[in-house]
Amino acid sequence: MYNAKGRYALMAIFVIAAGVCLFYDQIQLAVLAGFFFAFVIWSHFKHSSILLASKHFKNGDYEKTEKILAEVPNPDRLARNRRGYYEFMRANIALKREEYDVAEHHFQIASRFPLGGKNDKAFVLIHLANLALRKKDAVRTKAYIEKAKELAVTPKAQEIINKIEQEANRL
Repeated sequence: MYNAKGRYALMAIFVIAAGVCLFYDQIQLAVLAGFFFAFVIWSHFKHSSILLASKHFKNGDYEKTEKILAEVPNPDRLARNRRGYYEFMRANIALKREEYDVAEHHFQIASRFPLGGKNDKAFVLIHLANLALRKKDAVRTKAYIEKAKELAVTPKAQEIINKIEQEANRL
């Protein structure tokens, strides 16, 4: 769980270690340091700082979360299991700021990627239904609700779904 600065320092250490090993004619250790360097680079692009950001997100520190998420060089390169969390956190931060169009965009992307479980995916769809309801789009609201019903496993999620469905029927 290193941020970008920590990863760069780690990469520098592996490069220096490989150089020292080559200087002392320790080829196998130099190759090992090279593999570690390559692993850190791969990890940087595939996993980035998503775990660190999720720690701050769970603690309610949205400013730090956003700062760490901004370090992600290209979200399209993230691993599938990380991209869903990335978009979910971005969407919730936008929702807190009442940037509803941005939140909807990120929730739609998050809905295409795996999250923790069925219930987490249900909450993404619940958020999308709620945003569609906010726009008074009954068709999309009902479509999201139907999908969320299939995935919701907790009573809280089912209760929220019922409330949104009642509101959608009034439109």
